[in-house]
Amino acid sequence: MQGITILGATGSIGASTLDVVARHPDRYRVYALSAHARVEELAAACRQFRPQRAVVGSPEAAARLAALIADLPTSVEYGEAALCDIASSADTDIVMAAIVGAAGLAPTLAAARAGKKILLANKEALVMSGQLFMDAVREHKATLLPVDSEHNAIFQALPSSYGRVPGACGVAKILLTASGGPFLNRAVETLGSVTPDEACKHPNWVMGRKISVDSATMMNKGLEVIEAHWLFGAPADQIDVVIHPQSVIHSMVSYVDGSVLAQLGNPDMRTPIANALAYPDRIDSGVAQLDLTQMAALQFFAPDFERFPCLALAFDALRAGGTAPALLNAANEVAVQAFLERRIGFRDIDRVIRHALDVVPHGPAPSIEAVLDQDARARAAANDAVSTIASGLQR
Repeated sequence: MQGITILGATGSIGASTLDVVARHPDRYRVYALSAHARVEELAAACRQFRPQRAVVGSPEAAARLAALIADLPTSVEYGEAALCDIASSADTDIVMAAIVGAAGLAPTLAAARAGKKILLANKEALVMSGQLFMDAVREHKATLLPVDSEHNAIFQALPSSYGRVPGACGVAKILLTASGGPFLNRAVETLGSVTPDEACKHPNWVMGRKISVDSATMMNKGLEVIEAHWLFGAPADQIDVVIHPQSVIHSMVSYVDGSVLAQLGNPDMRTPIANALAYPDRIDSGVAQLDLTQMAALQFFAPDFERFPCLALAFDALRAGGTAPALLNAANEVAVQAFLERRIGFRDIDRVIRHALDVVPHGPAPSIEAVLDQDARARAAANDAVSTIASGLQR
């Protein structure tokens, strides 16, 4: 039986992972769970799965959780050091890395350095520190499996020899599909009046508010482009984004002989989670089988960079290399939070990111410390831009 640590257990990915794990009590035991501040949800998960350890983000949250589960044998801890410890513990075999944003970098890297099987749902680990992270995976013989539905689809469509036999696989293009989010067909000139609630109403997926806004701007797809570059060793020009509103085809791989292999399924994150969790086996995920006879026409479009400027910014950052993707990610986190707090408008998000990329010099990323320094500089520049925009809106 394999022990699993779930970083970000109360988010949508964490909840879906627990659902899959619960279906296979003979294969998996939950060693540790973490959440930042959603103490009640974490307490409920602890009661169901009885992990040895639970980690939260602050001493106040730890005190609340300890009071709620005082009758359980689960030890309660808090902070980044505790996250890194549960991710690297000898008692865990599998780490689901599902903490959203830069906060997930340190524990995911700790899991890599401990040689764990990592189910990667936190794309920021690769966006911020791709070379460092992949070096750690290789050096410590960790196993890295993508959980994002798109990257998991690509993983399934690539030959097993990909990456081990350079030039022998005939891969021409990696095709990342994107739903287009809630504003695919909305008039571009009206996007300035978009509200946070509107941006968080994704047509196909149930996600947290930050990632929902990223989907609406297509920054989420831009981060996935950068992630695909590191996961699959593909340069920017070998990665295309294809708008596919129905979210039935989760991504594709195009080959030099003209073949295109696609992975299809109902839009439910339990499918890629189950695939990564049991790989190379297949297990029941709880997801209904796709009924192709019930499918309407499947549509595909090229992305409109006027509608989705954040996607263009992500491609630019990937081509620039070094710490540019870390700057992009940090500025985006600041901008999205400011939008959710109604301090800036929806079309100000890309303005804030562009400002940070313009004013903060980017360069090599030789260490995590250098990456985090650039992250802090980008956040400061983005906050300056937010303040300027917010003051203008208040006049």
